[in-house]
Amino acid sequence: MSILSLPESGTMAAFGLHEVLNDAGKGHGARPLEARLTARREQAFNSSTGLRVTPQQDLGAERADVVIVCDIHLDQSDSPEGRWAEEIIWVRSHLDSGALVCSTCSGAVLLAEAGLLDGAEAASHWTMADLFRDRYPSVTFRPERILCDSGHGGQIVTTGGASSWQDLALYLIGRFCGAEEAARVARLFLLGDRGYGQLPFASMARPRQHSDAVVSRVQAWLVDNYATPNAVTAMVERSGLPERTLKRRFKAATGYAPVEYVQALRIEEAKQMLETEDSAIEEIGAEVGYSDPTFFRKLFRRRVGVTPAQYRQRNRFRGLAQ
Repeated sequence: MSILSLPESGTMAAFGLHEVLNDAGKGHGARPLEARLTARREQAFNSSTGLRVTPQQDLGAERADVVIVCDIHLDQSDSPEGRWAEEIIWVRSHLDSGALVCSTCSGAVLLAEAGLLDGAEAASHWTMADLFRDRYPSVTFRPERILCDSGHGGQIVTTGGASSWQDLALYLIGRFCGAEEAARVARLFLLGDRGYGQLPFASMARPRQHSDAVVSRVQAWLVDNYATPNAVTAMVERSGLPERTLKRRFKAATGYAPVEYVQALRIEEAKQMLETEDSAIEEIGAEVGYSDPTFFRKLFRRRVGVTPAQYRQRNRFRGLAQ
């Protein structure tokens, strides 16, 4: 992957993409990604924010499978005309060779200047609306979009907003490494919908190691039977212990009360289904063990911090990007 940074670019997207994308695939059996900072010349330059950028390669480097054009800071009096001639040729050659071409925030201006967005929709920073209207009237500007399929048979993806590089990073990881890896990276870097805090990204805490053979046997049974009606009662029956004894030993061994453990397993499975399946929310609730849709929604929101619908809306593209 090549992350194209210009002197007119900031460093948030370039540096953020570089760190996040290069973390993908580490230690999880997923395909590792390699992202390199790219510029016209392999020489350090000052970004638009004044920070120093040291490219890892220039435009003559080996062709990449994915090209990402970072944000471009333009004053209202600045015109794109005549700018970025070498970069435009470079991007076009990658598109012609089958590469995926992406932009973050106002980086879509370079793609529009290259004529690559004509007749298509495009996302970009909302402050670019006037420029797109006046200079690129054949492009349908979508300032409300975060991630936008911008034509060429899905070969161009544009994103809107200064922090949309995060959504692009998760999309690319989901597409090339799988939904599970995208979810891992989202939790690790706290990416995604940050308006609800950290709770939507939290996974079930790994139960502590213990030597209680009875509790271990019940845990092993729950892996495939968490949706069983009256699961706690079934756990007690399988354990052969009095209910109070099992609850005490289960809590001591795992750190969870039995009902909390069952709920955590069910909600984790529901999250995976919401990310990767089209089933109705009521159907997902029933499949993980909750026949009452209202109770399922309330429990999900209490444990995850958002409703099932909100969770699906925010995380759905990760599962589809494989």
